[in-house]
Amino acid sequence: MKFSLAWLKDHLETDASAAEIAAKLNAIGLEVESLDDPAAQLQAFRIARVLTAERHPNADKLQVLTVDLGDGQPLQVVCGAPNARAGLVGVLGLPGAVVPANGMELRKSAIRGVESNGMMCSTRELGLGEEHEGIIELPADAPLGMAFADYRGSDPVLEVAVTPNRPDCMGVYGIARDLAAAGLGTLKPLPEMPADTGPPCPVEIRTDDPDGCPAFFGRVIRGVRNGPSPEWLQGRLKAAGQRPISALVDITNYVMLAYGRPAHAYDLAQISGPVVARRARDGEGVTALNGKHYLLDREMTVIADAVQVHDVAGIMGGEHSGVSDATTDVLLEVAYFAPERIAATGRKLNLTSDARARFERGVDPGFLDAGMGLLTRLILEICGGTASEVIRAGTPPAGGRVVHYDPALAERLGGVAVPLPEQRAILERLGFAVVATETMDGEAWAVTAPGWRPDVDGAPDIVEEVVRIHGLDRVASVPLPRLDGVARPTATAAQKLERRVRRLAATRGFSEAVTWSFIPEADAELFTQGNGGLWQLANPISEDMKAMRPSLLPGLLAAARRNLDRGAAGLRLFEIGRRYLRGDGGHSDERSALALVLAGEKQPRSWAGGKAREFEAFDAKADALALLAEAGAPVDSLQVAAGPGDPFHPGQSGTLRLGPKTVLARFGMLHPRLLRRFDIAAPVAAAELYLDAIPARRGNGFARRAYAPPALQPVTRDFAFLLPVATPAGELVRAIRGADKVSVVAARVFDDFRGAGVPEGHKSLAVEVTLQPGEKSFTEAELKAIADRIVAAAAKLGANLRGQS
Repeated sequence: MKFSLAWLKDHLETDASAAEIAAKLNAIGLEVESLDDPAAQLQAFRIARVLTAERHPNADKLQVLTVDLGDGQPLQVVCGAPNARAGLVGVLGLPGAVVPANGMELRKSAIRGVESNGMMCSTRELGLGEEHEGIIELPADAPLGMAFADYRGSDPVLEVAVTPNRPDCMGVYGIARDLAAAGLGTLKPLPEMPADTGPPCPVEIRTDDPDGCPAFFGRVIRGVRNGPSPEWLQGRLKAAGQRPISALVDITNYVMLAYGRPAHAYDLAQISGPVVARRARDGEGVTALNGKHYLLDREMTVIADAVQVHDVAGIMGGEHSGVSDATTDVLLEVAYFAPERIAATGRKLNLTSDARARFERGVDPGFLDAGMGLLTRLILEICGGTASEVIRAGTPPAGGRVVHYDPALAERLGGVAVPLPEQRAILERLGFAVVATETMDGEAWAVTAPGWRPDVDGAPDIVEEVVRIHGLDRVASVPLPRLDGVARPTATAAQKLERRVRRLAATRGFSEAVTWSFIPEADAELFTQGNGGLWQLANPISEDMKAMRPSLLPGLLAAARRNLDRGAAGLRLFEIGRRYLRGDGGHSDERSALALVLAGEKQPRSWAGGKAREFEAFDAKADALALLAEAGAPVDSLQVAAGPGDPFHPGQSGTLRLGPKTVLARFGMLHPRLLRRFDIAAPVAAAELYLDAIPARRGNGFARRAYAPPALQPVTRDFAFLLPVATPAGELVRAIRGADKVSVVAARVFDDFRGAGVPEGHKSLAVEVTLQPGEKSFTEAELKAIADRIVAAAAKLGANLRGQS
């Protein structure tokens, strides 16, 4: 919400400076995002008079001006404005000044061979409007040499971040009300309203959708003159970041921004028959003021006449019936629309507007008459015309929720004792009505919230209002009570596990990402295989945040794409979070997971390594195994199996399982089809660990068992086995380790050979086996017995010692 200081002072009687106002807004919970003074950008521009204007010797459309700053030292300036002439008083930008419109720094330079010592400026170049046909013309008595910023005056602009629960502050008047309640001035009353009577309204107005539009007020004003709006009005809108369009449009925008009351003006000449708020019909369409055509359905409320739809109710008007310079008669609409309907329609159409932002938060249902009066008054003053009677179709919902409140709650919940008279005064200044009654336990209040505060739902909300106006800085800092002695650990086993794997991921070169739990539905559906159904939000922030993520990979892939698009050569990203699954019977299932993504180059090109190397599936597998080991998973017992799901490349991926059913992780290269969907050109390896599936460690007491190193050195033996190509090396290693669980302490593959001497369809795997003697060294007989058991275990997999038939 942006507004100028002058606009605020239209509604607040105060001598406070912009800085004081910003500080007070922050203090009462309205965060000021910025405080800008446009005049500061104009300090380097001076008022100057053109003494002479001669034709440029080398250019037909340029003139050489002599300008006077009042110091008796005329300057030469080259200018191309058609209105530049002797005697004109304008604005001169001197060398070193920065033009607000484009950021260009002015310099002394030669233009077509003629020296120029600055630039005579137009309105657009100074960021004060769109006029650029000529340079600014000031009154003849404007003081020469004065900074244009001082001559024009300073009007700082504040931008406030309004939270969704404060629709009353979506208008300048509501912000002024809060400041007045905080003691920074006096709230001015609303201006006097014109009568709501007049000639009969020539248009029938009604609402046929009382759920979506409980109240629809309207009136006709004939004989208006629609042209540019007054300078003061344009200035208010520009301060808010709005572009002035025409008087009628600017007035409706002004009332919305000033009072938080959206309204709409229709060109009466484009209306046929009754104007009705009703449900749209399936297949109906409307071309909105943004030039886009929207298809509607029966769940949407529209404003229509006997022929067509003219308005997506509460969001945007139609292009066909919008006012123009030729408009002479207008129909004004001031209505109340159900917030839920507006929000659902806006999301479905992917259509946003300032009106929608206010209606979906909840406007004051008691402000319809006042809104119509303000709108009518401004139109009659600026555009003229004759107003008809006001037609009131329907009844707005009753506002004013009554909250039973104990004043002692301010201290119990808010942490600060606020005297009862002050609490009452604060609430009444904010527009609340307070009725006090005596009870056996003291004084109890019935507090009626005003219609512009739909967020007030209970006594804690009243405490919040009292404390924030009284002063959050006056709430004392009080330490929490703690038990005597050494503090007990509070982290759960799951939290400790996440800490361990987070640290290890960081030490392995990964950067942690935190992504949204809500993702586009289309992205979520790519990861639902094996994860049950998809959870969708009933009231999403936007259509792109509609589904609860069934996997952490979509968010990481989006982050990887953003980084790769910005020139990153290689990425290692990980995230620890929750994935959301639809379990049997439709119940929600929230599970802890860790996902990692390796995208682009693993190793850049170099003189030593040659070409750049990209990540591959085994990189993801190695990281997954390391993280599982840190999490306490029995990695030596894990099996590598297929079936990671559609997101992964079918020939370059797998799962890590503890037994045939318990999947602890999936890893591999992502499918090229998935990468195209995410617009990623580089190959991507990924892994996802299911932390909730890792079996808990067995409790072994507070202290670890003392480590006793072996007394004897280990013995290594090498074996070369021939086995079918389809047999995984991991199965062979597990079989060897299981052949003698006491003596065999390690086994690793150190060679994989396929070629001459190896039968077709087979491979030769060389395995180094480490044997650890106990109390005495192995004898030759014992070593042979162990080797026989190893060979026998391998034979069960179809593996034979190489060289044996």
